[in-house]
Amino acid sequence: MHGRLKVRTTDEQAEAKRVEREQKLKLYREATEAIFQKRQEGHLDESVLELTSQILGANPDFATMWNCRREVLMHLETQKSPEEFATLVAAELGFLESCLRVNPKSYGTWHHRCWLLGRLPEPNWTRELELCAKFLEADERNFHCWDYRRFVAQKAPVPPAEELAFTDSLITRNFSNYSSWHYRSCLLPKLQSLSDSQPPGRLPEDILLRELELVQNAFFTDPNDQSAWFYHRWLLGRADPKDAIRCLHVSRNEACLTVCFSRPIIVSPGMETLMLFVDRAPLPVEWRTPDGRNRPNYVWLCDLPTDSFNGQSPQHSFSLMWGDVQKECVLYQGLKESWCQDSATDEQLFRMELSMEKSTVLQSELESCKELQDLEPDNKWCLLTIILLLRALDPLVYEKDTLKYFQTLKVADPMRTAYLDDLRSKFLMENYILKMEYADVRVLDLSRKDLTVLCHLDQLLLVTHLNLSHNLLRSLPPALAMLRCLEVLQVDGNAIESVEGVVNLPRLQELSLCDNSLQHPLALQTLASCPKLSLLSLERNPLCQLEAAPEELRAMLPNVDRILT
Repeated sequence: MHGRLKVRTTDEQAEAKRVEREQKLKLYREATEAIFQKRQEGHLDESVLELTSQILGANPDFATMWNCRREVLMHLETQKSPEEFATLVAAELGFLESCLRVNPKSYGTWHHRCWLLGRLPEPNWTRELELCAKFLEADERNFHCWDYRRFVAQKAPVPPAEELAFTDSLITRNFSNYSSWHYRSCLLPKLQSLSDSQPPGRLPEDILLRELELVQNAFFTDPNDQSAWFYHRWLLGRADPKDAIRCLHVSRNEACLTVCFSRPIIVSPGMETLMLFVDRAPLPVEWRTPDGRNRPNYVWLCDLPTDSFNGQSPQHSFSLMWGDVQKECVLYQGLKESWCQDSATDEQLFRMELSMEKSTVLQSELESCKELQDLEPDNKWCLLTIILLLRALDPLVYEKDTLKYFQTLKVADPMRTAYLDDLRSKFLMENYILKMEYADVRVLDLSRKDLTVLCHLDQLLLVTHLNLSHNLLRSLPPALAMLRCLEVLQVDGNAIESVEGVVNLPRLQELSLCDNSLQHPLALQTLASCPKLSLLSLERNPLCQLEAAPEELRAMLPNVDRILT
């Protein structure tokens, strides 16, 4: 143990301890074998409780022994009178408390106590709350005890306001208490007295502002403790969005309807159900994902029968119902495609919607964090929080500042460089999606942005030209198949080793993969699923050094008119 003086022992003392340990081990094994023998023979009596007490008193983490005790107690419950069984339960609770004193973080002991109290007609929940308070007094970060307290508070039941006050008392005593901060995140949503206009899952503004002040006190007191920073990140997080159909797209040439949802779904019997109406009449269709895997996905599509585009009608309406959500688009005569898409800016997809008061508080908090960063320039939690605050306030206005802080953070936290590069890439893609929408175009230029990962591809359903050249990408992910309208894709100057994501793109005509790391023609075999691909540029890839590469590529990709190697 820390702080204990190591005392030298003589050979005789060491031998005596060895003999003592062997004797204890012998008794331990004999008791264990006796318990298993009685259990096998069906002798579930109080003698098994006595034997398991000897084992668990020394080792409370022997899960099988707890199972034996439960079997015995369930058997004795049918054999004894209510008064006798109540006496037995009281003794069991006392025994459990003694086991917790041996190991306050024993999974089995806390679980057994939950099970036992769950079988009592009238448990003394007040006593259990006092027990939790006693063990948290000894160790306020014992998450086993916190889990048990949540169980007790739910059964009692204890009003969330009282439990919140309890967490206040422990946090003010020691800010470094992740369990207590986490419990607050569970309690606060229950305290909402929201108006009808308040989105579900979001905290009322007065509560949010109070919590921001509390957590700011915590990380200014101890800037290097991560628990308060994590809680602060939760406060800045967004509630789960409401179910919505983000985009509905109809193509006359492909005779296909494509849908983008607000979350990944599975369309199948017993899961999610979609109802399609064409000109107000229901139309049964088969749904599939763009990549053909039919796993949870943001984008699903279906083929439409040719008579859905009757030339005699001046227009056709396509309406989709997903639960209570509905979206409709109209395809007019003479048009090849039509769509109805939610606005990324109006829907606040990538940032929280701020009131004037909330914006003022966050701006003040940003300034405070900048002051703290001046004092603690290498504090990674402070730097990351500054980035998140900038994103919450206005991602486009603060884009340059955000990128500057990312560079500083990578120096302060080199162990997480890859994570930070991916997070930076995510934020940049969000910004450029917003800029593209403001410009009202279907062309997206993401070249020379040092992107390491591609995010939010479900938001690019309508993009026709995409430039990803001169980034740090190593592969093109399967999610790229969601870009159903893509005609030109440029990915020059990356480190691409695989193009498995370039699959089933019905409009792709040009693909440029020059200056990448493609080693073998087989890495390009998925391109055979792109029927309109006419130009494939592969200059300065390792596979170009293979003498047989041109012939293998032409044989594997007969649909491509020109392959430049």
